[in-house]
Amino acid sequence: MEQPRFNELKVLYQTAFGLAIFTIIYNIAEGLISTYLGFEDESLALFGFGTDSFIEVISGLGIAHMVVRIRKNPDSSRDPFERTALKITGVAFYLLTAGLVVTSIFNIWTGHNPITTFWGVVISLISILVMWILVAWKRKVGNRLDSAPILADANCTMVCIYMSVILLISSGIYELFEIGYVDSIGTLGLAYFSFKEGRECFEKAHSDIHCSCD
Repeated sequence: MEQPRFNELKVLYQTAFGLAIFTIIYNIAEGLISTYLGFEDESLALFGFGTDSFIEVISGLGIAHMVVRIRKNPDSSRDPFERTALKITGVAFYLLTAGLVVTSIFNIWTGHNPITTFWGVVISLISILVMWILVAWKRKVGNRLDSAPILADANCTMVCIYMSVILLISSGIYELFEIGYVDSIGTLGLAYFSFKEGRECFEKAHSDIHCSCD
């Protein structure tokens, strides 16, 4: 592959940073909307999905910082700011996992079901589309820069797509058939990925590995 010239490198790194900032802003908006609608509609899966979006904001700050770091020195290792952000993100994911599991079991035990999961369907479809575009764009930039950290971030963004698919399936099934416990079962699926993300955050915080999401 032909190596990018200086001006192209500048544009590519600006694009990578812009994608990181967009991801942060998008997750803030998604988190606010999802947690509000999840609370109003009593949909635990949608509320948990929104809470995960807020945690992704912390991760996104670390990614934005990483892009600035590798632009200055592509061969540099993860710095203290990134490691701290990873640890905070990891703790948040573990707390979210515990909360989702406990609340899901409680809802199943009491037979609680959401009022509607319509907005879970809508938000998950939008999220899948947006995240898929982000993954493709990040991979394009990462391949052009031959940057393992940026490619790893693209792979990790795929987890957001998986979680959106879980929300879509659970919300769609409940909205169509009103099958009990589907919302809670979907929430347990989100908890599984939340736990995996938390574990990976601590693995990355204590090493220089990029990502094992792929």
